[in-house]
Amino acid sequence: MTSIYIQKTLSFFSLKELKTAFILALCFSLFIYLFHFGFELYALNTVLGLYAFYLLLLSNRKTLLFAGFFIGLLWFYWIGFSFIYYNLAWVVPLNALGFALIYAFIFWIVSWPSNVFLRALMLFLLSLFEPFDFNWLQPELLFIHSYLGVEKWHYALILLTLSLFIFIKNSKRYLALILLLPVLSFSQGKEQKLPLNIELIQTHLEQDIKWNPSYTNSIIQSNLEHIDKAIEKGVQLVILPESAFPLFLNHHSDLLKQLKEKSQKISIVTGSLYAQDGHNFNATYFFEKGKLTLAKKMILVPFGEYIPLPSFLAKPINKAIFGGAVDYLSATKPTYFNIQGHNFKNAICYEATCHELYEDQPNLMIATSNNAWFMPSIEPTIQRLLMQFYATKNNTIILHAANKAGGGIIYP
Repeated sequence: MTSIYIQKTLSFFSLKELKTAFILALCFSLFIYLFHFGFELYALNTVLGLYAFYLLLLSNRKTLLFAGFFIGLLWFYWIGFSFIYYNLAWVVPLNALGFALIYAFIFWIVSWPSNVFLRALMLFLLSLFEPFDFNWLQPELLFIHSYLGVEKWHYALILLTLSLFIFIKNSKRYLALILLLPVLSFSQGKEQKLPLNIELIQTHLEQDIKWNPSYTNSIIQSNLEHIDKAIEKGVQLVILPESAFPLFLNHHSDLLKQLKEKSQKISIVTGSLYAQDGHNFNATYFFEKGKLTLAKKMILVPFGEYIPLPSFLAKPINKAIFGGAVDYLSATKPTYFNIQGHNFKNAICYEATCHELYEDQPNLMIATSNNAWFMPSIEPTIQRLLMQFYATKNNTIILHAANKAGGGIIYP
């Protein structure tokens, strides 16, 4: 009986299907790792992206189940790293396994239709799906550094082309590739003139130091020095990362006074926390000519700043993991800063990778992040690729100030 069970188990984990699944997942993910190590190989990314979707359309259900598992690991193995700072390091591998199993299930659902055109439809719908409000697996992202476009209609046409190529069984199948001609894109993000002389500050604080009260004064002093140096260089706008001041800034009147005084010489954008009526907000503070404008975060990080589950499930999870801490509250609408006559849309970390922030196609966006939660990992790389994705689609210049990694100017 035991030998029969072992044989069935081994037959389920077919070596051929596992191999195909791993190759598929590698083709689906390699562009992230290439970019992480400084390579933008447009021709290779084009070929690998097309081959990944070809295998997704052609492979059997078991192969896609395994492929989803590998994709979940390759894209999101880092997702639980933040638990280390809650003294829950043991959760990290379980979290990675959980994401792998979730995406295994998602790709298994995608594989349900055997008809290639219905399978293509499922893959298209996958680009609209956000499990637990988490949207970082965008299938079109595979082509961000390729010779193919990243619009929804581009993605639909790519899937249709590959479906026809598989469906047609003779040499005429190659004619289907003509449909890719409208999808070809040889434009790359080019540096553009900015409306102001802007300096982005990248800090290098480890997460366990950043929120340690013993280091608060030195962090504040370092931030003020960055601002003073920017003033000396004649910079018009200085941008510091998310939670650059690791405290509730609106409770520190002396520090607010210093920042307002410095803003007579330079416009200042910085991240910090904001407390109001017993509620906490992740916020961006903008100082100009002695005046303060506040932007509260609108789109919170699922399972980081809030738990996207019914309250009867969310409360015990919150108590077990976060010690019962109150969830952050969110703003009801995004905020624009008018900085020396120019409008900049504000985005805090996760927001800059969400389509909702780009619905009005802003010309300029200030994004701030604290990526120390997930270091060392590919998280800042995926974040930057997603920002490039939305910048390209919406013709938006993103000014990204980050702690640890991922910062810089992103041109459409």
